[in-house]
Amino acid sequence: MTALRTSTRRHTALPKAQTLIEALPWLTRHHGRTVVIKFGGNAMVDEELKAAFAQDVVFLRHAGLRPVVVHGGGPQISAQLDRLGLESEFRAGLRVTTRETMDVVRMVLAGQVQRELVGLLNRHGPFAVGMTGEDAHTLTATKRLAEIDGEQVDLGRVGDIVGVDAGAVEALLEDGRIPVVSSIARSSDDEHVYNINADTAAAALAAALGAETLMVLTDVEGLYADWPHSDDVISRLTASELEKQLPDLASGMVPKMEGCLHAVRNGVRTARVLDGRVQHSILLEIFTDEGIGTMVVPDPPAPTPEEAAS
Repeated sequence: MTALRTSTRRHTALPKAQTLIEALPWLTRHHGRTVVIKFGGNAMVDEELKAAFAQDVVFLRHAGLRPVVVHGGGPQISAQLDRLGLESEFRAGLRVTTRETMDVVRMVLAGQVQRELVGLLNRHGPFAVGMTGEDAHTLTATKRLAEIDGEQVDLGRVGDIVGVDAGAVEALLEDGRIPVVSSIARSSDDEHVYNINADTAAAALAAALGAETLMVLTDVEGLYADWPHSDDVISRLTASELEKQLPDLASGMVPKMEGCLHAVRNGVRTARVLDGRVQHSILLEIFTDEGIGTMVVPDPPAPTPEEAAS
């Protein structure tokens, strides 16, 4: 009877062992590599999803990867603006940021969203350290103008990143920490600070760090092949293929896919858009054979004259 019970326990535990074995080649491939994760969407407001995200990130760290988290805080900023009687306005997928709005953005990102995320990660050990793009001149920006119907539109204190100094982030990684970076940047030409789209900030930091992967969590399954006529998700596409699709994308997806394009054209090996509504989507993408979401890869190298002639 005892032997039978032991055999049964071994049998029911076997799928767990198979899952670990499936992860082995991916653990080997990614060991010691930097992974930049943009935290956003529904995962930021659902308590179970937030907890699962923190578990995933700490798991990456224990598995020998070097995770960096970049976050925005759109829902929290909108809620705080509403409480203060300030209007939320978006143009070309970006938040119009007045001086008053910028004060709220700064407060919410660095004082609320970041602190909560750092706290969730540090439930599992003394790993996470919060910072903003202002700290140590990590992100430097100039004013960004949006183009709408062929006209340049002022978005207020919304910035375009013009410089990245990843030294402070790299130092934290070398010390075994998990940097958690709020998407705020210092101005390159005055005393202002700028609100930076978190997708854009994550892509710029991933490129500066020479990251293996940029992962963007969002509220859709990935990049759809023919939305709204089909919900088929494109699992993989090259930088050039993505560039052709950019003009036809919904405004909310444009910064995410532009960030992926920037990353893979500036040294990042892969960029992935994942459904943050799925618990443990990060682990499913990195450590399983199937993966989920959409992966963007660099264009293949042009053939040499000898290869072209053969």
